[in-house]
Amino acid sequence: MDQIDVSTKEIKSPWGTQNVTTPPCSLADVMSEQLAKELHEELTSFSSCSEVCLDLVDVPQDSDTSSDLMLAQMLQMEFDREFDTQLRREEKKFNGQSKVSISFENYRMVHPFEDSDSSEDEVDWQDTRHDPYRLAKPTITPKKGFTGKGKNITTKHDEDVCGRKNTARMDNFAPEVHVGDGISMDLKLSNHVYNALKRHCQTEQRRGARLHEKKEHSTAEQAVDSRTRLLMYKMVNAGILENINGCISTGKESVVFHADGGSFEEMIVPKECVLKVFKTTLNEFKNRDKYIKDDYRFKDRFSKLNPRKIIRLWAEKEMHNLARMKKAGISCPEVVVLKKHILVMSFIGQDQVPAPKLKEAMLSCEDMKKAYYQVVQMMQQLYKECNLVHADLSEYNMLWHDGQVWLIDVSQSVEPTHPHGLEFLFRDCRNVATFFKKAGVAEALNVYELFNTVSGLQISCDNEADFLAQIEALEKMNEDHVQKRSKKAFTNSCDDGPPLLNDDDD
Repeated sequence: MDQIDVSTKEIKSPWGTQNVTTPPCSLADVMSEQLAKELHEELTSFSSCSEVCLDLVDVPQDSDTSSDLMLAQMLQMEFDREFDTQLRREEKKFNGQSKVSISFENYRMVHPFEDSDSSEDEVDWQDTRHDPYRLAKPTITPKKGFTGKGKNITTKHDEDVCGRKNTARMDNFAPEVHVGDGISMDLKLSNHVYNALKRHCQTEQRRGARLHEKKEHSTAEQAVDSRTRLLMYKMVNAGILENINGCISTGKESVVFHADGGSFEEMIVPKECVLKVFKTTLNEFKNRDKYIKDDYRFKDRFSKLNPRKIIRLWAEKEMHNLARMKKAGISCPEVVVLKKHILVMSFIGQDQVPAPKLKEAMLSCEDMKKAYYQVVQMMQQLYKECNLVHADLSEYNMLWHDGQVWLIDVSQSVEPTHPHGLEFLFRDCRNVATFFKKAGVAEALNVYELFNTVSGLQISCDNEADFLAQIEALEKMNEDHVQKRSKKAFTNSCDDGPPLLNDDDD
């Protein structure tokens, strides 16, 4: 009995399929009217459900769905609606918040026979082919040159027609020209006014192009042109400089950058360097030619028509002057290398902090007195040993570093034989004497005594006008003397120190 119960017991799996057994029915039940009625009710309920589904798809009830072509067109229209909706989303995502938008209107799949049931609020005018808010442009006169008949004839030379056409043509001006909305105001411009505006716009465009080109080819304040940037990049690539840190000073003639030194062939480059980039424009320092055209070292190479050549001579002149001063033992920057109008020198300061100018340095009375005697000694050395006059010596061109004065900015320095050399020396003495007198140095000499001390001349005069008159007389005698002498009397040795003057006269 137990064996029969075990065999008849079935092991069911929770994941197995349930066996549904249909009860058998007889032929009489199948042919009964009650079963037919139940089947009819089930068919009716299925047809009502299908109608609801068709309403969700927005299928019109009065449309004829008996044709396969009509069904295909309805399905295609529904697909095109979904495609256009997706296209609008992609267009909105692509443009984002940009002021200039790109339209995907040409890729839309809207059919011409489609009846749009959307309201005006749902219309995206950015996607439409015709902007309804855009004003219509004035009508164009046909090729025959007139419109109308009889007394109502209107030619292309009509004042109102030409005025409206000129107003519409202003839309072709440059984008930076604000022409306003003249079409909506029915503005009528005469030919004379339109031509004047057109010429003005063209002139401004050419002027803007010239200014842009001039700015690109010239050094501006705290900026350099493309050629200068290329030279600086080459210095870094060659290993002369490790990197260029930034601008530390600007002046009327140059821009100074701080840089970290590298290695250049067998020369030892300082750890900290400065790049003095001479400006290639003469707008701020237009009188620089008088410092170089009368210098016999550069007189034959001077060219007033080419500013870049002048700038290169200006940089070369400062390099030679610094070499003379360094040989004489004067405290000044040491030249590393010269590349066209870029002069690389040693940095006077520490840890990227430049030494303060004598004007800005906070010195005690003893240090100020010490600085005064150093300046007087350097002026004497500069005049007698280096055969140079600074020509722009002031408290702004002297630095205070490590307890001593350093001279900088000697690009305009000239020799005493220059036609205005003594005048430049007198101006330097006046600047130095005025500054140290105001600083409270009691031992400071006046301008006349300082001039005689530095130059070794004995000009006795207390009036500035008479003093300058005697200086000009000496300059005239010196100029006549120099003109009689041969150029070979001066041995120009830029690397070995100042030129030597022969005592033999012709």
